[in-house]
Amino acid sequence: MATNIPSRFSNLDTTHHIVEGAGIDQVKMVKVTGGYFMMGSDQFVDAKPVHEVKINDFLIDEHEVTNGQFEAFVKATGYVTVAERPLDPKEFPGVDPAMLKPGSAIFSPPKEVQGLTNHLQWWSYVIGANWKHPEGPNTNIKGKEDFPVVHIAYQDAEAYAKWAGKRLPTEAEWEYSARARTSNPMTYYWGNELLDNDRYLANIFQGQFPVLNTKLDGYIGTSPVKAFPANSIGLYDMEGNVWEWCADFYRPDYYAKSTADNPKGPTDAYDPDEPGPVKRVQRGGSFLCNDQYCERYKAGSRGKGEINSPTNNVGFRCVKDI
Repeated sequence: MATNIPSRFSNLDTTHHIVEGAGIDQVKMVKVTGGYFMMGSDQFVDAKPVHEVKINDFLIDEHEVTNGQFEAFVKATGYVTVAERPLDPKEFPGVDPAMLKPGSAIFSPPKEVQGLTNHLQWWSYVIGANWKHPEGPNTNIKGKEDFPVVHIAYQDAEAYAKWAGKRLPTEAEWEYSARARTSNPMTYYWGNELLDNDRYLANIFQGQFPVLNTKLDGYIGTSPVKAFPANSIGLYDMEGNVWEWCADFYRPDYYAKSTADNPKGPTDAYDPDEPGPVKRVQRGGSFLCNDQYCERYKAGSRGKGEINSPTNNVGFRCVKDI
């Protein structure tokens, strides 16, 4: 995310200890019948050109993976997330050693901001923050079993999917699902109007970003899965709440040369804004998205995330081949 929020080049990858398909994941999955659709958006540079894509049938979780689901996975496997692992000072020359303790990034609204170009004004690396302690070491997930799990790095999501006998969606599968198998050129995945009879249809940010969230949608941070209406094929939170990891590497120029048949993304990652870090695609936006700063919860838009930099607004859902 940023230079003073540590990224782990983790040498403690425990994914290989996971037995594929050993877990029992009872979440309802929705069958997505394959077909063709127009992918992308003319409103975002890295989502151009809009192009036709063919998708095969698959199953997708009806909602984001919850704290309760992830807790069952950890209890069964002993898995340790990236945010809980120690950091090697040798990998972070010049970084304050006090920062090199297990933790994660949390949105921390400041009292005032100097413009919106420096996101470090509202992100803080919090020692002890992880999926069990989503807002810091003095918080927990008791009573929030049906909230989406957060502080999830890419390999954490991949490990859970493997255990559950599933996988992470390609971004083409994700967008096809969010669009409910259509190609309608809508502003939002549900239509062109933000509100439905003064009701918000997704958990996003209202007010003055980032200093004041007026909570008009009912939530300051994450919301329970299924708190907002499903789309027409029965999927919840395809916009807002938490960003969702996709399997694809991120490149802003990929759509110009993407295959049309079940694309799986480029073979490597490149972000001209940060050429070094390895990034994967994230989709759907989060509770922090708003038209003042981050519009990438809108239909066809793309997000991106460094694979080992978890935050309290990133989670995932899984898919399964038929």
